[in-house]
Amino acid sequence: MRPLRAHFLSSVAALPLLLLALPAVAQEHADHHDEDEEIEEVIVQATRAGRKLQDEPIRVEVINREEIEEKLLMTPGNIAMLVSETPGIRVQVTSPSLGSANIRMQGMLGRYTLLLTDGLPLYGGQALGLLQIPPTDLGQVEVIKGSASALYGASALGGVINLVSRRPSPELENEALLNVTSRGGQDTTGYTSAPLNDALSYSVTVGYHRQDQNDIDGDGWADMAGYERWTLRPRLFWYGDNGAKALLTVGAMTEQRDGGTVPGRTAPDGTAFVESQDTRRLDAGLNATIPVEHWGTLSLRASTMSQRHDHRFGAVTDRDHHDTTFAEAAINQEAGQTSWVAGIAWQGDRYRSKAFSGFNYDYTVPGLFAQVEQKIGTALTLAGSGRLDDHSQYGSQFSPRVSLLYRPGPWTVRASVGRGFFAPTPFVDEIEAAGLGRLEPLGQLEPEVARTASFDLGYNEGPIEANVTLFGSDIDDAVQLQETSATSVRLINAQGVTRTRGSELRLRYKWDAFSVTGSYVYVDATETDPSNGLRRDMPNTPKHTGGIVAMWEEHGKGRLGFEAYYTGKQMLEDNLYRTESKPYWELGAMGEMVFGKVSLFLNAENLLNVRQTKHNPILRPHRAADGRWTVDAWAPTEGFTLNGGVRLRF
Repeated sequence: MRPLRAHFLSSVAALPLLLLALPAVAQEHADHHDEDEEIEEVIVQATRAGRKLQDEPIRVEVINREEIEEKLLMTPGNIAMLVSETPGIRVQVTSPSLGSANIRMQGMLGRYTLLLTDGLPLYGGQALGLLQIPPTDLGQVEVIKGSASALYGASALGGVINLVSRRPSPELENEALLNVTSRGGQDTTGYTSAPLNDALSYSVTVGYHRQDQNDIDGDGWADMAGYERWTLRPRLFWYGDNGAKALLTVGAMTEQRDGGTVPGRTAPDGTAFVESQDTRRLDAGLNATIPVEHWGTLSLRASTMSQRHDHRFGAVTDRDHHDTTFAEAAINQEAGQTSWVAGIAWQGDRYRSKAFSGFNYDYTVPGLFAQVEQKIGTALTLAGSGRLDDHSQYGSQFSPRVSLLYRPGPWTVRASVGRGFFAPTPFVDEIEAAGLGRLEPLGQLEPEVARTASFDLGYNEGPIEANVTLFGSDIDDAVQLQETSATSVRLINAQGVTRTRGSELRLRYKWDAFSVTGSYVYVDATETDPSNGLRRDMPNTPKHTGGIVAMWEEHGKGRLGFEAYYTGKQMLEDNLYRTESKPYWELGAMGEMVFGKVSLFLNAENLLNVRQTKHNPILRPHRAADGRWTVDAWAPTEGFTLNGGVRLRF
């Protein structure tokens, strides 16, 4: 078998021939499709323009409701699997004990990805927020890769994921889902929506989710965290006669999560080491658009989020509060071939720790932004955007972005370059996993600044959809964790540039109720090693990943699917057992049968029972300088899992 790098080079070399052959393949199978059938209209919200997906100069990938419903049957309690199967996105587990994770886009660290709901920052940080969002009431998910600071400021250095809520239908809808897993998990979700009158409608989503703590390899340490979580989210939708509309949302969540040593067992030092996090979150948000005569459309967005954590890492306990307040007003107008958006924004982020008050901060960031798009003929669109933020700690930052869209027939060409920044906080991955107990006081850190670029070529005709993307990013002053002693660490700005280069390839073939999707991603990411100043591969970043998904689905009857995902070798950091991970495959299969308003489903994950602990322990013989008892997760820790249940519509 040839090396994977050879496979990558040969696939890139063959790509032009493959894309040139696609029109002939599409024509050959055109008799299986109605050529007059209109493409489903997908309106994108993440770019503020509110236009069709195919007309966006910035590449936006959309996960539609059909795909959401498929993943809903696999993981009803969170959206991790939903986003992780998008090419170029990797859900990285940051704490094998508590199960926390974040979203890495195109090789960039997870803290650079901004997670929004209907354009609002309602979920705080990603570390556990990603695992506390049920997909039940999502209508679509919008993904922007690469620096989006020109749109959303300091938190969107690596990209944006916008969760768009499901809109109520004109009639009463009620749904319930019950799910159990072979690892002691249970999920119960309910959804209801209905119109109140001609202008108002509502939806309410409620969920209860729990998981047994599991020590799968029998070493006394939890490989799967135990948790119990309640969620509630009512939404109110208003549609005015003049085209105005508004969404009001309120959310509440409570979760108790436990990891570390299991009851009756001890860590290698002979003492029990419990890790736990008790979370309480309340949020509220408003998103409204109002037509204004002679000016276009006024858009208003505002939200507030308050989140409390009670942490325990062994003998160290802490209670902290995260608060985020956000407001934005913008005017957008379209006149002939030109459209523009201009607005003002303000965001406040506040952190308070009871035990480690030296890390408290209050950030306020007022900002001005603008975007102009110019159509040239019927096939070419040029777009430019910029944002000026005045950060209370890190000063003024300007974030520009320039994009191009060219659409000759079934082909689509997009190109984009941009700049963005990220305001450092104490919460890098290692600190999220181990707490603030061993972190030295922050010095004079510089903001992290990135330059990103991408080139995208797509083809969509008949049953064939293909896409190839080339991407790259350079980050100056990336924040890293550095050991200062056996029991302390500090944050520093990296020397040199943190650099990422890569490509994505995605092919989809649809034939009636059957579809096959294949993807391949290559990432070459390097950084400066904080311990010796030498260049190295980015830890926990596989160069090669890929997957194939085959699905049969027929409305009113059911679905049957199979998926296989490959993860290549990864360079590991501070792992006492190995310096490089093993490559592995994850296989899965799922099926659903529909009987009127009742459907039964069964899903098998990780059929090969891949587990990191089959190769080496995750538990260290002694604690790391940052306080962690575990090495980084480079493969699944839970092994084979089976889940199944029933879904009711009434």
